[in-house]
Amino acid sequence: MPRYFPLRPGCPPPLRLAVERRVRFEEVDPLGIVWHGRYPSYFEDARVALGDRFGVGYHDFYAQGVVTPIKRLQVDYARPLRFGEVATVEGILHWSEAARIDFEYVIRDGAGQVATTGCSVQLLLGEDQQVLLVFPPFYEAFRARWRAGELG
Repeated sequence: MPRYFPLRPGCPPPLRLAVERRVRFEEVDPLGIVWHGRYPSYFEDARVALGDRFGVGYHDFYAQGVVTPIKRLQVDYARPLRFGEVATVEGILHWSEAARIDFEYVIRDGAGQVATTGCSVQLLLGEDQQVLLVFPPFYEAFRARWRAGELG
Protein backbone atom coordinates (compact mmCIF):
# COMPACT_ATOMS: atom_id res chain seq x y z
CA MET A 1 0.00 0.00 0.00
CA PRO A 2 1.34 3.47 -0.82
CA ARG A 3 2.40 5.80 1.97
CA TYR A 4 0.96 9.17 1.08
CA PHE A 5 2.17 11.15 4.10
CA PRO A 6 5.36 10.29 5.98
CA LEU A 7 5.10 9.57 9.69
CA ARG A 8 7.35 12.11 11.38
CA PRO A 9 9.08 11.46 14.72
CA GLY A 10 7.51 13.39 17.58
CA CYS A 11 4.15 13.79 15.86
CA PRO A 12 1.04 12.13 17.27
CA PRO A 13 -0.19 9.03 15.46
CA PRO A 14 -2.84 9.49 12.77
CA LEU A 15 -6.51 9.48 13.75
CA ARG A 16 -8.58 6.76 12.07
CA LEU A 17 -12.25 6.08 11.51
CA ALA A 18 -13.91 3.49 9.29
CA VAL A 19 -17.41 3.52 7.84
CA GLU A 20 -19.29 0.83 5.96
CA ARG A 21 -20.99 1.51 2.66
CA ARG A 22 -23.04 -0.70 0.35
CA VAL A 23 -22.38 -0.21 -3.36
CA ARG A 24 -25.55 1.11 -4.97
CA PHE A 25 -26.79 0.32 -8.48
CA GLU A 26 -26.40 3.94 -9.60
CA GLU A 27 -22.67 3.79 -8.78
CA VAL A 28 -21.75 0.96 -11.13
CA ASP A 29 -21.05 0.85 -14.84
CA PRO A 30 -22.50 -1.68 -17.33
CA LEU A 31 -19.93 -4.25 -16.12
CA GLY A 32 -21.38 -4.06 -12.61
CA ILE A 33 -18.27 -2.50 -11.08
CA VAL A 34 -18.02 0.87 -9.39
CA TRP A 35 -17.27 3.61 -11.90
CA HIS A 36 -13.85 5.13 -11.12
CA GLY A 37 -15.30 8.62 -10.57
CA ARG A 38 -17.37 7.45 -7.58
CA TYR A 39 -14.45 6.67 -5.29
CA PRO A 40 -13.87 10.28 -4.15
CA SER A 41 -17.41 10.32 -2.72
CA TYR A 42 -16.56 7.13 -0.79
CA PHE A 43 -13.50 8.94 0.59
CA GLU A 44 -15.74 11.81 1.60
CA ASP A 45 -17.97 9.47 3.63
CA ALA A 46 -14.99 8.63 5.86
CA ARG A 47 -13.69 12.21 5.91
CA VAL A 48 -17.05 13.61 7.01
CA ALA A 49 -17.55 10.90 9.67
CA LEU A 50 -14.08 11.52 11.13
CA GLY A 51 -14.55 15.29 11.11
CA ASP A 52 -17.94 14.97 12.81
CA ARG A 53 -16.56 12.54 15.40
CA PHE A 54 -13.82 14.94 16.49
CA GLY A 55 -15.61 18.27 16.01
CA VAL A 56 -13.56 19.35 13.01
CA GLY A 57 -16.03 18.75 10.19
CA TYR A 58 -17.16 21.02 7.40
CA HIS A 59 -19.81 22.74 9.55
CA ASP A 60 -17.30 23.35 12.35
CA PHE A 61 -14.92 25.11 9.97
CA TYR A 62 -17.73 27.02 8.27
CA ALA A 63 -19.02 28.26 11.64
CA GLN A 64 -15.56 29.78 12.18
CA GLY A 65 -15.57 31.50 8.78
CA VAL A 66 -13.19 28.96 7.23
CA VAL A 67 -13.73 26.80 4.16
CA THR A 68 -11.59 23.77 3.34
CA PRO A 69 -11.41 23.14 -0.42
CA ILE A 70 -9.59 20.14 -1.83
CA LYS A 71 -6.18 21.12 -3.23
CA ARG A 72 -4.99 17.61 -4.09
CA LEU A 73 -6.81 14.34 -4.66
CA GLN A 74 -5.17 11.05 -5.58
CA VAL A 75 -6.93 7.73 -6.17
CA ASP A 76 -5.08 4.44 -6.68
CA TYR A 77 -7.14 1.47 -7.80
CA ALA A 78 -6.21 -2.10 -6.88
CA ARG A 79 -9.42 -4.11 -7.44
CA PRO A 80 -13.00 -3.22 -8.30
CA LEU A 81 -15.94 -2.99 -5.98
CA ARG A 82 -19.16 -4.55 -7.26
CA PHE A 83 -22.86 -3.79 -7.04
CA GLY A 84 -24.35 -4.82 -3.68
CA GLU A 85 -20.97 -5.34 -2.01
CA VAL A 86 -20.42 -3.87 1.45
CA ALA A 87 -17.13 -1.99 1.52
CA THR A 88 -15.27 -0.47 4.44
CA VAL A 89 -13.86 3.02 3.91
CA GLU A 90 -11.18 4.06 6.39
CA GLY A 91 -10.27 7.73 6.71
CA ILE A 92 -6.88 8.48 8.26
CA LEU A 93 -6.13 12.04 9.36
CA HIS A 94 -2.39 12.74 9.43
CA TRP A 95 -0.67 15.37 11.55
CA SER A 96 0.61 18.35 9.61
CA GLU A 97 2.66 21.28 10.82
CA ALA A 98 1.47 23.26 7.79
CA ALA A 99 -1.99 24.83 7.84
CA ARG A 100 -3.64 22.12 5.76
CA ILE A 101 -5.58 18.92 6.30
CA ASP A 102 -3.97 15.68 5.12
CA PHE A 103 -6.23 12.64 4.73
CA GLU A 104 -5.37 9.14 3.58
CA TYR A 105 -8.01 6.57 2.60
CA VAL A 106 -8.19 2.79 2.38
CA ILE A 107 -11.22 1.08 0.88
CA ARG A 108 -11.56 -2.64 1.52
CA ASP A 109 -13.98 -4.90 -0.32
CA GLY A 110 -16.38 -7.32 1.33
CA ALA A 111 -13.58 -9.90 1.71
CA GLY A 112 -11.32 -7.38 3.47
CA GLN A 113 -8.97 -6.99 0.50
CA VAL A 114 -7.66 -3.52 -0.34
CA ALA A 115 -9.66 -2.27 -3.31
CA THR A 116 -8.62 1.39 -3.48
CA THR A 117 -6.33 3.77 -1.64
CA GLY A 118 -5.88 7.49 -1.95
CA CYS A 119 -5.27 10.79 -0.29
CA SER A 120 -6.49 14.35 -0.21
CA VAL A 121 -5.03 17.65 0.91
CA GLN A 122 -7.36 20.46 1.92
CA LEU A 123 -6.39 24.10 2.19
CA LEU A 124 -7.88 26.51 4.70
CA LEU A 125 -9.40 29.69 3.31
CA GLY A 126 -10.68 32.62 5.34
CA GLU A 127 -13.82 34.63 4.64
CA ASP A 128 -11.82 36.75 2.17
CA GLN A 129 -10.98 33.54 0.23
CA GLN A 130 -7.29 33.96 1.06
CA VAL A 131 -5.21 30.97 2.14
CA LEU A 132 -4.72 30.83 5.90
CA LEU A 133 -1.12 30.30 6.99
CA VAL A 134 -2.05 29.26 10.53
CA PHE A 135 -4.77 27.04 11.90
CA PRO A 136 -7.86 28.74 13.34
CA PRO A 137 -8.05 28.68 17.17
CA PHE A 138 -10.70 25.93 17.38
CA TYR A 139 -8.51 23.64 15.24
CA GLU A 140 -5.44 24.48 17.32
CA ALA A 141 -7.41 23.38 20.41
CA PHE A 142 -8.26 20.12 18.62
CA ARG A 143 -4.57 19.66 17.74
CA ALA A 144 -3.58 20.21 21.38
CA ARG A 145 -5.98 17.44 22.46
CA TRP A 146 -4.65 15.22 19.66
CA ARG A 147 -1.01 15.81 20.66
CA ALA A 148 -1.90 15.12 24.34
CA GLY A 149 -3.35 11.74 23.35
CA GLU A 150 -6.88 12.68 24.43
CA LEU A 151 -8.48 11.63 21.14
CA GLY A 152 -9.02 8.12 19.94
